[in-house]
Amino acid sequence: MRSEAQAVSPEGPSDPLAGRRVLVLISGSIAAVKLPLVVSALVQRGALVRCVLSPSAERLVSAVALASLSRAPCSIEADQWSHRAARPLHIELAEWAEVVLLAPLSATSLARWVHGMADTLLVSTLVACEAPVLAAPAMNSAMWAAPSVRRNWRELRSWERVLPLEPGSGLLACDRVGDGRMAAPGMLLLALESVLLAGCRRDWQGRRLLVSAGPTREPLDPARCLTNPSTGRMGVLLAQAARLRGATIDLVHGPLTVAPEWLDGLHCHPVDTAAAMEAALERLQGGADAIAMAAAVADHRRRTPQTTKLPKLAMADALRSGWEAVPDLLAGLVQRRPPAQVILGFAAQSGEVLEEARAKFARKGCDLLFANPIDRADAGFAAASNQGWLLGPGKLERHFGPTGKLALAHGLLTALVEAMALRVPVRATADP
Repeated sequence: MRSEAQAVSPEGPSDPLAGRRVLVLISGSIAAVKLPLVVSALVQRGALVRCVLSPSAERLVSAVALASLSRAPCSIEADQWSHRAARPLHIELAEWAEVVLLAPLSATSLARWVHGMADTLLVSTLVACEAPVLAAPAMNSAMWAAPSVRRNWRELRSWERVLPLEPGSGLLACDRVGDGRMAAPGMLLLALESVLLAGCRRDWQGRRLLVSAGPTREPLDPARCLTNPSTGRMGVLLAQAARLRGATIDLVHGPLTVAPEWLDGLHCHPVDTAAAMEAALERLQGGADAIAMAAAVADHRRRTPQTTKLPKLAMADALRSGWEAVPDLLAGLVQRRPPAQVILGFAAQSGEVLEEARAKFARKGCDLLFANPIDRADAGFAAASNQGWLLGPGKLERHFGPTGKLALAHGLLTALVEAMALRVPVRATADP
């Protein structure tokens, strides 16, 4: 049976985690009991893993279990200084790591790290380490809201080599309901992969991205509908990649087939039909700096869906008449957009992808268009990977892939940032 963390891993044709040195630092929070699941998933994806337990975490998680799961010694506080070691352990660990996962991050370890109090193996390693760190706090909601913790967290968020992963809300181990819940194992894996692909960049900080994802469903009758095989994976990963780079995300989505934790931290607006998606996009468009239309919207719908189930013998007649074209949602966004807003369209194609994409790009009027084949095994609907052509200003035609969809998402986000720089209106200056 596959674990939760394994099942939601977004690995592509070349897994970014495979062969990478991941140092897992575990501090004292009850959420530490979830880390063996993460360590196991990392190893099964080909990562090289070493673990460190803080003194408090030693009471919650077995060092023996972590050593067995990671296939490497698990370091505890008593190991920090040894006459058998040629070099200090915290220096060896810090220099070994390519990326660090600090989860859960407790209030105590947060304070020690921010203030440079290198009095434990875990914090000494953090202070000595120059690799990027994914920091995922977990604590009681009152502790998370405490002024001292908020001050320390704000300081940590300003560090360039740290990717802060905000805790979510929910039922905590102390029976309180509120903020402070550590990100789920699947989200930790996704964020780790993101760090290895794009570092800890925050180039979307202060920006709002509107993303559409997934299919729409156009009802024929209460039992049948017109839809497509889209899972929403590409759009959701695009949204999460932007969130990890600092953006605020509105996600308008049809029925999705993705891990629920991939929606953490996103402002989700679920819809079912193209009309509902159009209304949601129109409502949210004004507040967005950029839009990515990754949804697979149906091309046709019934003028008047049946209110009762059609008999099988009546289906042939129903499929021949009574349909109308769905308005072009992307074209509508382009027509309504404010001057500085950048829009990325998606085009699912078969056959000659680039030729069709050029015609569609000229017709749509969006800033960028990504066209991907749906008739290849390594791209399109439900695939872990994708490939295709990005068309843009200045006769840009850039080929991506085959690559994992998260890697593609980061490439598209960088192109959007560049396009936003080109569309910023130039303010008039007064004559001297």
